[in-house]
Amino acid sequence: MADDLIDQVLRVDALVVDRLLADWCWLCPEPVSLVARNTFGDLFLVSAEGRVLWLQVATGELAEVAASQSQFLDLLNQNKGREAWLAETDAKAAAERGLLPSAAQCVGFKVPLVFSQSGEVADNAYVADLYEQVSFLGDLHRQISGFPDGASIQLRVKR
Repeated sequence: MADDLIDQVLRVDALVVDRLLADWCWLCPEPVSLVARNTFGDLFLVSAEGRVLWLQVATGELAEVAASQSQFLDLLNQNKGREAWLAETDAKAAAERGLLPSAAQCVGFKVPLVFSQSGEVADNAYVADLYEQVSFLGDLHRQISGFPDGASIQLRVKR
């Protein structure tokens, strides 16, 4: 599973990073390239300086995880890196439940994980279009970024 998972997350050549990040410019305004992604839509980006950044789409956070792409790949091949960044245990559990996203898909959540109610939803996970999921979460996190953790938020869905 580990080698298959790493091969899968590094297959990003067909993905368009500008399209993936269109709704994340508020958090990631600098030009970046895409080096990897995980089963849940998180993106691993390389800055102009060569630093590897982890865009956690579920929580709306961007953090540096490695000083270089080679350091990132070395850490990714270690159990700790795979579990932290690829959520290997959760990805395996999703696969066992039949959630097997293609290269242009990810495992998404009907109620986003940023909301505490997500744990109360039965069968919350599903296979989603990667671009739609990442875009939706970027817009959502932009809108709620000014609220403190635990704040009550009312969502209004408009067509």
